[in-house]
Amino acid sequence: KIRADHEKALEEAKEKLKKSRDEIQAEIQTEKNKVVQELKKKDSKPLPPVPLPNLIGINSGEPADPDVREKRNKVKEMMKHAWDNYRKYGWGHNELKPIARKGHSTNIFGNSQMGATIVDALDTLYIMGLHDEFREGQEWIDKNLDFSVNSEVSVFEVNIRFIGGLLAAYYLSGQEVFKIKAVQLAGKLLPAFNTPTGIPWAMVNLKSGVGRNWGWASAGSSILAEFGTLHMEFVHLSYLTGDPVYYNKVMHIRKLLQKMDRPNGLYPNYLNPRTGRWGQHHTSVGGLGDSFYEYLLKAWLMSDKMDTEARKMYDDAIEAIEKHLIRKSNGGLTFIGEWKNGHLERKMGHLTCFAGGMFVLGADGSRDDKAGHYLQLGAEIAHTCHESYDRTTLKLGPEAFKFDGGVEAVAVRQNEKYYILRPEVIETYWYMWRFTHDPKYRQWGWEAVQAIDKYCRVSGGFSGVKDVYSSSPMYDDVQQSFFLAETLKYLYLLFSSDDLLPLDNWVFNTEAHPLPVLH
Repeated sequence: KIRADHEKALEEAKEKLKKSRDEIQAEIQTEKNKVVQELKKKDSKPLPPVPLPNLIGINSGEPADPDVREKRNKVKEMMKHAWDNYRKYGWGHNELKPIARKGHSTNIFGNSQMGATIVDALDTLYIMGLHDEFREGQEWIDKNLDFSVNSEVSVFEVNIRFIGGLLAAYYLSGQEVFKIKAVQLAGKLLPAFNTPTGIPWAMVNLKSGVGRNWGWASAGSSILAEFGTLHMEFVHLSYLTGDPVYYNKVMHIRKLLQKMDRPNGLYPNYLNPRTGRWGQHHTSVGGLGDSFYEYLLKAWLMSDKMDTEARKMYDDAIEAIEKHLIRKSNGGLTFIGEWKNGHLERKMGHLTCFAGGMFVLGADGSRDDKAGHYLQLGAEIAHTCHESYDRTTLKLGPEAFKFDGGVEAVAVRQNEKYYILRPEVIETYWYMWRFTHDPKYRQWGWEAVQAIDKYCRVSGGFSGVKDVYSSSPMYDDVQQSFFLAETLKYLYLLFSSDDLLPLDNWVFNTEAHPLPVLH
């Protein structure tokens, strides 16, 4: 048989060689076209009709108090300033350089223009009633958002910003294009899971499907907050497509983590996707760890509290965090430190400030009737993070702050004194407001609005600043997409009534994209 096949191949080769170069080129082109058509057919099989969850409170929220209404309108005006300048100077680029007045991109989006700001801002535009701007964004996405580009992107960032943003835009507006694009993109992320353990690579090439990890991560490890922050979006993808592949990928990750030994009950930030072993024993509720814990709680909330396995994993993790990472400073400030190789570093990042909101969101349903305790803990974290803002010249918080000796809630190193329009502190103010209605949270939020408007606003948009302790700081000249997706959305919600996106019906992903509870 082998000989016969061999001779047949030789005959075919001889036949081919008799043809002219042009004929061969034409045949190759025909074959290529056939393959493309096949792929198109495969790509565009229609999605099954799925009943939309009962969507409550997507365009209300007008506050009764005229003073609050004025503040809310100020936030809306800031959103319009950010969007209009992006529209004018950075349209189609991932982000905007508001001072140079041109497009900007970072390595998390690869080397392609994917309009990250457009996708990230859509739901904010929608709830603010900026419908003309929303339609401009929708039109760009329909015509220009293309995922078959030769570009290496961060699986985590593309999931939370793009898939999260597209799904939220779909649920809010009902426009099919967003669902179709989200599913197309998700298909491009799936090859990242082709690892020996099923723990995905940090980066994937959207065209080739080749994945790899960040060079700087511990011994080729994947990162807890990256592979642990896919659950919400992937469950919704399975819901909308009827295809369990997405759900199975994230549940496989959960099962693997459940089987592993955890030092002191803590989850290290690094896990090797080849061996399935932990990397360095660093644990953090800030960058590299943060949203993993958030998504355990939110998986439970999003399942209408049916996913009790997720709730148990959350409760266990929070117990270990309280025991080993949460401390009170000499000045009485509660902070969350970082565990590094058996030692607690008394430093807290701006990113960690989201945890105040997480604790109050998870208070109801917590073990041993500890709801009151978690409300209190959330309030203490909010207070500490407000102090980190209040102890600066600009009244904007630094990237990280220490609790050593006499120095409390203040950044010590020059490279930790910057503020890049981050949302986490404001996110916690909003959750605290929703659960307590203590007016100080609106007051603190307003302080942040005024500081951002005074020190970050430039004629071409909004920029981060390099030193919050300097009265004339340098700009970093980046208008981050999360400023429109998160910072301004949480501020707008803080000055809206509770019937706008009620938390019983909506769960926000870690980029502030609201997804409905799936009953």
